[in-house]
Amino acid sequence: MSTGRPPAAGPGSPGGTDSPVGTDQALELVGVTSGYGDAVVLRDISLSVPRGAAVALLGANGAGKTTLLRTVSGLIRPSGGQVLLDGVDVTGSRPYRRAARGLCHVPEGRGVFRSLTVHENLVLQSRHGLEAHAVEQATAVFPVLGRRLRQVAGTLSGGEQQMLAMAVAYVRHPRLILVDEASLGLAPRIVEEIFAFLQTLAASGVSLLLVDQFVTRALEIAGHVYVLRRGSLVYGGAAEGLSEDFLVQHYIGS
Repeated sequence: MSTGRPPAAGPGSPGGTDSPVGTDQALELVGVTSGYGDAVVLRDISLSVPRGAAVALLGANGAGKTTLLRTVSGLIRPSGGQVLLDGVDVTGSRPYRRAARGLCHVPEGRGVFRSLTVHENLVLQSRHGLEAHAVEQATAVFPVLGRRLRQVAGTLSGGEQQMLAMAVAYVRHPRLILVDEASLGLAPRIVEEIFAFLQTLAASGVSLLLVDQFVTRALEIAGHVYVLRRGSLVYGGAAEGLSEDFLVQHYIGS
C-alpha cells in the first residue's frame, strides 16, 4: 500500500465542510453515564479528542470501550451527561445526524455490507458526483481492493474486509473517526498495513479515537491516551506518561 499522506478531501477537508468555530475539540464527553437498559457500563466519563489529533482508548475486555464508541456515534443514548461534536451538543441526535457532522464509526467486526461488491460498498458511502474519485482514493491507499472491485465483500478475506471498512470510512472524508479493534484477528502483515494507514490518516489532520488490542502500536499513533477500567477512567494524559506497571495493573486487569 501507499505509505504517503492520503490525498486531500478538497475544500473544507477533512469533513468536506468548514468546521464550526469556538472550540478546538473535535469530540467532548462531559460526565457521560451509559449502558444497556438498566445495566450501567460507563460511569461519569469525561474526555476529549482535539481537532487533528489521535487519541487512544485502552482497557481490558469488558472495560466499556465499545460501549463508549457506540455512545459517541449515537447507537446508545446516554442516561446522563453530554456528547459534543465540534462544540455542538449532539447527545439527543440520531446517528445519521452525527454522521452528517463528520463523524464516522468503524465498528469491531468488519463494518461492511457483505452482500454488496467492493465497488458498491465504496460508491454507497461516497458523495454524489464523486463516486469515481472515491474509488480511486480507496484503491490508492489499499491497492488490493482495486483487484477486488467486482467481488462480493462477504467473500473477501478478513483482512481485506477490514481494509474495505477503513477505505469506506476514508472516502467519506470525515472529521472524526472512531476505530474499534481494527486489527482484531488479522494476520501480522495485514495489521502492519492497517496501522500504516491509520498513521498516515492521523497525519492528514483527521481526528481519531482509536481502540485496539495492540497497545504499543496504538500508542505510536496517539499522543494522548485514556484508560478505562470497569466503566470508569483511571488515566487520561500524555502517552509517554503511561508506565508499563500501570498498564499491567489496569489494562491487563491484574
